[in-house]
Amino acid sequence: MDEPDPVPADPAAPQVEAHLPPGVTRGPETVRAFRQVLGNTLVANVTSSYLWFALTFWAYLETRSVMATAIIGGGYMLFTAVFGTFFGTLVDRHRKKQVMVMSSTVTLVAYAGSGGLWLLLGEDRLADWGSAWFWLFTGVILVGGVVESLRNIALSTTVTLLVPEDGRDKANGLVGTVQGISFMITSVFSGLSVGLLGMGWTLAIAMALTGVALLHLLPITVPELDPEPEEGGPHFDFRGAITAITAVPGLVALILFTTFNNLVSGVYIALMDPYGLELFSVEAWGIVLGVTGLGFVVGGGLVARFGLGRNPVRTLLLVNLAIALLGMTFTVREWAWLYVLGIFLFMAVIPAAEAAEQTIMQRVVPFRTQGRVFGFAQSVELAASPISAFLIGPIAEFALIPYMESEEGRDSWRWLLGDGDARGIALVFMIAGAIMFVTVLVALTSAPYRRLSAAYADAPPQQLEGAASD
Repeated sequence: MDEPDPVPADPAAPQVEAHLPPGVTRGPETVRAFRQVLGNTLVANVTSSYLWFALTFWAYLETRSVMATAIIGGGYMLFTAVFGTFFGTLVDRHRKKQVMVMSSTVTLVAYAGSGGLWLLLGEDRLADWGSAWFWLFTGVILVGGVVESLRNIALSTTVTLLVPEDGRDKANGLVGTVQGISFMITSVFSGLSVGLLGMGWTLAIAMALTGVALLHLLPITVPELDPEPEEGGPHFDFRGAITAITAVPGLVALILFTTFNNLVSGVYIALMDPYGLELFSVEAWGIVLGVTGLGFVVGGGLVARFGLGRNPVRTLLLVNLAIALLGMTFTVREWAWLYVLGIFLFMAVIPAAEAAEQTIMQRVVPFRTQGRVFGFAQSVELAASPISAFLIGPIAEFALIPYMESEEGRDSWRWLLGDGDARGIALVFMIAGAIMFVTVLVALTSAPYRRLSAAYADAPPQQLEGAASD
């Protein structure tokens, strides 16, 4: 993470122009508005996650191919990454509620389109992953899910807009709690829905919930002035994002660090569901994910209650160290209880990592460019996951899994990974965790870590002062 010594940050850079209406200050009223938006986001995220989990479960059960699930998961991450900066630019140049309404509308149209394909073509034609119809069907659902991610960028900037400085880390903890509740609910109901109702009814439920979320959002009031227009600005404002990022010492290194970790995390995205579906039925696996999703709620609740400490940069790195250790151990034996415990602990520490990164950027990045910075960071960081997901799918399916199923592979690795039907996936998980562990240790001793910690401590709180005339 080393880089040349940067020019000291301008201490006035984090102060921004007025974005609140005249007479409105951040306090109980704006926090109440934030909570309303957060509640609506819960409904929207539940729906999006519900359908995406269901699609992944359905695709694996129909094809029994980890390559198919790797492509689906990697495709979602890839398109989310590609459009991250575009989404961030939209957030910066429009009111946050307008962005959320647009996101929900496009998602509803996409889910309705997938439902139309289901009715026209039927499950048998759509379930053939070698056909174009399978990929068109998954692609339409993917569009809805990717556009829904636009809400998360808008929500991150809404925290800065509506929540006072001293409560921002705890607000980010609440965001993690909502994401945990969403994951917990949807993972349970996705498995049960696919197993008991089928994919068709699952699509119908997703369309109905998306419509409910949109109707609930419309009357919510978010106090915000129209952003000042930026003449001639591109839709993909990479330059504005990069300028804001490079102005903060160590922020480039933080994004690169998270990008590398996401490269490793892509391995888990591609293979965690196939491993779980080897241990459990689809209904039971959905319930397992729901139970372990309590870890998200617990972790987010702890952050919401106690915050992140005085140095969120250090918190972020220590949390990633814990994630690496879990990745090396949670499949060391093919024991269902060990896998469940490992996933629970993994989910319990993730909210602290997410909240730490959000809190750091909300403090050191000017509000008027936060959407682009969050979007650009999302683009760069998430671009790593599909690369590893696309690569690990065929490597696991055609090389590591057959090798670990052979007598030679079992004899060579039994001392470390024991016996079982999914030892090839377990080997991949262990290697990925070891790589992440070494990366975090290097980051903890690096100069950019110290620079970013100092920049966070020295940055003044975000100022949202002024009137409509500003």
